[in-house]
Amino acid sequence: MTRAPALILLAATLAFGLAPFVTPPFTGYDPALFPVQIGRPFIQPAGYAFAIWSLIYAWLILHAVFGLLRRADHPAWAPTRLPLTLAVLVGSGWLWIAGTSATWGTVTIWIMAFAALTAFLRSPTEPDRWLLSAPTAIFAGWLTAAAAVSTGVLIAGYGILSNTGSALGMLALVLLLAIAVQSRKPGMPIYGLTVIWALGGVVAANWGTQMAVAWAAAGGALIMLVRLALDLRRT
Repeated sequence: MTRAPALILLAATLAFGLAPFVTPPFTGYDPALFPVQIGRPFIQPAGYAFAIWSLIYAWLILHAVFGLLRRADHPAWAPTRLPLTLAVLVGSGWLWIAGTSATWGTVTIWIMAFAALTAFLRSPTEPDRWLLSAPTAIFAGWLTAAAAVSTGVLIAGYGILSNTGSALGMLALVLLLAIAVQSRKPGMPIYGLTVIWALGGVVAANWGTQMAVAWAAAGGALIMLVRLALDLRRT
């Protein structure tokens, strides 16, 4: 019975990894879903940034396989499994949900993000730094940014804030949340580096056209980098 949580996590993670192959490609919320149609949300990173999903899928699958075969009964791995299973189960259906409803896409991605963050915060940095803590760190880091991006698109699409105002507000949210999380896990910079990667994608998407958003994203990335450097110096 003690192997059951590890087996369930592996099955859920495999379903998560297969979802992009059985779901129509998702390239962002359809502008027709919103009262205010925005061709390009300024909070959305450049397309290249989404390539990180290949690494996330591979690392999570490796985590789940190793966890089942070698760490099924290890007490350090147990607290991570339930929230991580929830995150990947919700993620398995997220592409379909996001393609039909921006509102429910935003709700479910926040569920994913909080579950992934819980898994990351519960995973000790040692032992198995690169197979336990690091995979949850990159997953949680990207979802921290992705949940804010989804929210920003929703806010701008419903006219609550302008495209620029929504982007600036969500960049501030990402930075505050990321610093709060990173301060609790200073020994695992993969989380912060993933957030920096996402912010870099926002810089690239807006450079030369929306400089206020580009500079705000660059400033957030720099602040996060300084935070990581201070953590490294202390440890």
